Formats: sequence, structure tokens, C-alpha cells
Amino acid sequence: MLISIFVLLLISVVAIALIVASGTESSLAGNYRSATGVYYASVAGLEEVRGRLRPQDPNSFKNTASGFLPPSGTPLAVCSPVYVINPIGGETVAPWDSASTYPDTEFNQEFAGICALPNPSPSTPSIWNRNPLNALPVPGPFYKWVRINAVSEQSLQLDVAPYDSTPNDAVPIFYDGTTGQLNNSSLGSQVLEITALAVLPNGSQKLVQYLVAPTPIQLPPLPAALTLAGKITGGSSTVAYSSPASNNQFQVLGTNQDCNGNSTGTGNVPAIGVFNSTDINTVIFGGNGGNGIKPASVRNTNYVGYSGSPDVETVYSSFPPAMQTPAGLDAALQSIIQNADAVITPTPSGTPPYLGTATGSALTPLGMSSNNLLTVVVNGNLDISNWSNDGYGLLLVTGTFTYDPDTTWNGIILVIGQGIVNGSHMQYKQINGAMLVARTRDANNQVIAGPDLEGASVIFSNSMQGNGIRYSSCWIQKAQPTSNYRILSFHEIAQ
Repeated sequence: MLISIFVLLLISVVAIALIVASGTESSLAGNYRSATGVYYASVAGLEEVRGRLRPQDPNSFKNTASGFLPPSGTPLAVCSPVYVINPIGGETVAPWDSASTYPDTEFNQEFAGICALPNPSPSTPSIWNRNPLNALPVPGPFYKWVRINAVSEQSLQLDVAPYDSTPNDAVPIFYDGTTGQLNNSSLGSQVLEITALAVLPNGSQKLVQYLVAPTPIQLPPLPAALTLAGKITGGSSTVAYSSPASNNQFQVLGTNQDCNGNSTGTGNVPAIGVFNSTDINTVIFGGNGGNGIKPASVRNTNYVGYSGSPDVETVYSSFPPAMQTPAGLDAALQSIIQNADAVITPTPSGTPPYLGTATGSALTPLGMSSNNLLTVVVNGNLDISNWSNDGYGLLLVTGTFTYDPDTTWNGIILVIGQGIVNGSHMQYKQINGAMLVARTRDANNQVIAGPDLEGASVIFSNSMQGNGIRYSSCWIQKAQPTSNYRILSFHEIAQ
């Protein structure tokens, strides 16, 4: 009997131990499930905002919350955070209010000594609080708010600029793809901080944070104010160039200017770049159907750049080998097209090269301005004669581009495909930025076979007015298209 009682006692102890262990495992599993759920809920907030920062996203802030963020080209101020809020079940979410249910206490810690969290701060609803997602029978992710703000060396407590001695600058940080820059939009894109708070119904919380910056799209190089791509090998001239012979004011300047038209004193490039030395004389004196630089009296004055006028130099070495062939350069356009703000495809013609023609009226509804630079692709010809508006951003034309100097274009113009530019109208405006012209397609609009580009053609009529082309690294940087926002750093914040 004693043995039996002892065995039963032993079995009871084991059973109790198993029950306790089972409860512990259940608690651990529950805690892990909550931790995983709240983590992914907070990351969902970060990813929603990262996606909506892209202008091309259908739910972008540009399309759904006009004025929520500064216009393109204007940086977000360091002490001006904005919020995406995601209330569930009618609750109130006001992170800028320290007495609210879900206050943002992290901002004042990061920006201590710089500024305090504005109360109230601008906000916009999450996509889960808008049609059609707000009509779903189940709630979306349980994040409460996502903050977007600019960062400085002070807020990060990090010396991002190698030439700066201490992290004490209360100015925005920009990222050029390699290093940080301070308050310099001409050298990169602004770094933004995205912070998300998620809270589950059981009370589990998670605060996570990204630093992000737009990823620049790799463009063909712009090594001169005007680049005329052509055949590299063989020693024969392939390009054609004619300036307006009756216009002494027409200039092609490689002397670098800022966005206000003032000389920067640095960063000068050739006025005109070509791919082989034979093309230098063709551009200056004419050939291949072009008359060269006319009148001759401006050759030594109106084409200043890296060196004295006429500054026409070979620049093919600036192009990576993959972009020195018709197929490679043509393929490089695909990322621009895929990330364009607007793609215009005019009705094709019935004769080679089977391209339709768009006019300036197709550009008017886009609303381009100095605060709204766009990437515009015209799959065909573009004729902006008498458009009488100004363009801002990157323009890619795959056919013939007919330029009218009653338009100032600020940014980048790529005429790659048929590689033909002409113009014959009046008015005295100019192109500020850079232009690249390259022929990658034949008369039937098929990619040219073989390793050599055919000659680009820029033929302006003798009577055309206009001030010409002025190189500006500032406008080039502003017009740089981007794809998604790259994650520069990620971390979880202890609470």
C-alpha cells in the first residue's frame, strides 16, 4: 500500500509538472504570436507610407492628399512632422497630443533642444480608412499612426557629412546614393524618417523606424550641355548639327549654372559633346546635312564650357560600355518609362517609322511647374510649336522632337530612338539643364543591329530665335527621376 501511494504521488507530481509546463508553453506561444503580430502590424505602417511616397503609386500622397507634403523640389522642414493615422472602431488617434491614448513621445526625445512636436500636426487617413478598404468586414493592420519627418545631424546624433566636425547642424540631410549631404538638394534627395506605432487589442505595442531616400534611376550620362551621340569607331563623321544662322544670341554653354541662372564657378562641362574626334569639325563647320555653328562670328564666343569657345569635345568615355551600343542605350530607357509620371503614346502613323505626333496640348494637363517636376515620356514624335508654356523635369522623346523657343525647359531632355531634333520658331527662351540626342533605332523604328550608334541630328532653321542651351547641374538634379524609396536603416525602438 505504501508503495502504491508513493507511485501515485510520483505520478501526480509528474502530471502537475506537465500541466505547468504546458501552460508555460502556451504562454510563450501566445507571447510570441503577439510579438510577431504587433511587429508585422507596425512594419505594415512603414511599408504603406514608403509606397505612398512614390508619386507613381495610385495611392500616393500626391494623388490622395494634396498639400500633405511639400511640392516636388521643396524639402520637408526638420521640425514639421506629418502623420498618417489609422483609427479602428471609431477611436481617436492624435499622436501630437501627449494626453491622448497613443501619444508620440519619441519625437521630443529625438529633437530635444531643436524643437517640440507641433500640436496639432498635419495628418491624413491611412488607406485602410479610405474606400474601398474601409468597407472590408475585417480590420486592417493594427498600427495606430505613422510619422514622416525630416532628419538632421542633431536629431540622429550622427555626423553624416565627412567635412563636418560634429553632429550639430539643425538642417535637413540629403543622400546622393553614397554619402550624406547637408541641406543640398542639388547633390541628392532628402532623407526622411518614418516611424510607426502598432498596438494590438491585448495591449502589445511596437515602435519601429525607417530612414529612407528615393532611389535614383540610372540615366544615360549627361557629360555636356548638348551631347550628340554617334559612331565611336571607324573615324567617319556621323552626326549633324546646325545652329540658327540668323541668331547671334543662340548659345550652347557648358558653364555650370544654378537654378536661378547664376554661374556656380565649378562643375563646368563641354558645350557640345560628341563620340569621335571627326565629329568635332562636323559640329563646328558643318557636314552630313548640317551647317555647323553659324554665323561664324559666334564660334569663338557662344560655345564656352570646360574650355574656350568653340568647346566641342569627345565624351564617349563617360558612357558605360553597356550604353555605347544601340541595344544597350535603348534598353536603358525602360526604367525611365516604367517610372514615368506620364507616358504619352500618340496614334501611330502608317508609314515608317510608324510614329504618331503629340503636340504641346498633351503636356498642358500635366501641370508642370518649378514645384511639380515630372518625368514625361513621349513614345513617338513631339512638336511643341506655339505651346507657349514652360516644362519642368525630364522629357524623353523616342521620335523627332520639334523644339519651339517660346518654351523654356528646365531639366533634362533625352531624344533617344530616332535621335532627331529640329526647330524653326520665334521667341527668346532656352533649355536649362542638359540635352542628349542619340539614334538607336532605324527608319522602321527597330533597334539598330550592331555595336555602333548612328548619328544624332540637331538641325535648327536659320531663322529660329531662342537663347539656346545652358548647362545646369541644379536643374539636372531636380529632374532626376526616382523609383522606390530605399531603406537606409531600420530599427526597433525600446518603449
